[in-house]
Parts: sequence; C-alpha cells; structure tokens
Amino acid sequence: MQTIGLIGGMSWESSAAYYESLNKGVQERLGGLHSAKVVLASVDFAEVTAHQQSGDWDAAGVLLADAAKGLEKAGADFILLCATTFHQVYDAIAAAVSVPVVHLADVLAAKCQELGISTVGFLSTAYTMENDFFAQRIASHGLDVNLPDPVHIETLDSIIYNELVFRTVNPSSRRRVATIVDELWDSGAQGVILGASELSLLVRPEDVEVPVLDVITVHVEAALERALA
Repeated sequence: MQTIGLIGGMSWESSAAYYESLNKGVQERLGGLHSAKVVLASVDFAEVTAHQQSGDWDAAGVLLADAAKGLEKAGADFILLCATTFHQVYDAIAAAVSVPVVHLADVLAAKCQELGISTVGFLSTAYTMENDFFAQRIASHGLDVNLPDPVHIETLDSIIYNELVFRTVNPSSRRRVATIVDELWDSGAQGVILGASELSLLVRPEDVEVPVLDVITVHVEAALERALA
C-alpha cells in the first residue's frame, strides 16, 4: 500500500471527511484491521485564506508548497490537495516535490467521462466560480462546464464560509443548494460537481434528481486506486 499525503486544514472539517473516507475505503477493499497509510499536513485556514483575500497567491503557493515538501519527507508516495480553491497554486505545489500531486479537476473530468457526462454543472466558492482556472482544467478534457446564475454565487459562498466550514448544516441551505442544482439540470447539465469539499457535508444524492459528483468521494476513489494498485 502506498502512503497518501494530504494537504489539509482548508477547512479541517473537509479534511476530516477525506481521512475518514480513505480509511473506510481501505477497510472495504482489504478487510480485517486494514486502514489507510496517510500523512497529513494541516495548515492554518485563516492564514492561507488571508493570502487569498489579499490576492497574494505567491505567498499561498509558498505556504502550501512547504506543506507538500513536508509530506514528501514524511514518506508520501503522492499528494492530494484537499481544497478546490487552492488548486489555484497547484503548479507551485507540484513543482516543489518529486512525487505526483493528484489534480482534483483531472479526476473529476475522468469520472464524468466514465459516467457518460459531457456537460457538467459546477458549484464552488465565489472565487473558484468567478475565476475559471478550475473549470477550464475540467473543460480541457473535452467537457462543457456550466456555472450557476451569478445571483447564486454570493449565496453559495456564504453557505460554505459561514456555515459549512463550522460544520453547521442548515436544512434551509440544503434546500437552496438543491434548487440551484435543479436549475443547472434544467439548463442542460447531465450531472453537477459539488466543487467545494464542504458542500458534500450538505447535499446528498437523495436530495436532488440530477447525478452529483462529490469532490471528496471522487478524489478519494482516485487516491485509493493509486495507493492499492
């Protein structure tokens, strides 16, 4: 079994979900007392978010690249960045280490293709939806990416940063996000990516009719395939 490196803390709630899913996945596949071999570098969410908000992506890149270097030294065979928005500095992170850094957009695109989805909706933080670095990476695999109506962007961002990062799950917020997912379905999306890891804490497949791709589940599945190959 290979050792999986996690750059987490953005937020710690989603990182905990990554850790739990990896261990459950290994146990399901191998049985008995097996668990995942994981090393975790958990950054201070406030510090890295301050760099984002000030537009100092170079500083954010240095901070997360340093975390990746620590994971490599600790024995990680490959690395996951457990946050969609901070894939903005993926290149800086990948350049800092000699082990692979598994890009979330690439595995999401592969999952869409596996499911026969050619047009996919994408929900995430305001920054990630207003800047096309992540959606473009998905689209580079030949997919069409639909974003929600701009009127919903502030609502989604508020739900993520004011509720979900504190593990507050409000039924009213679940209904609002489900409505946005349904709108994307009506606009032609064959599936919807819950493109902020915290959204997986809120929206469940049974809450909507359209197929939803939870980034944690897809990222973890790709990691388990690599770790147990």
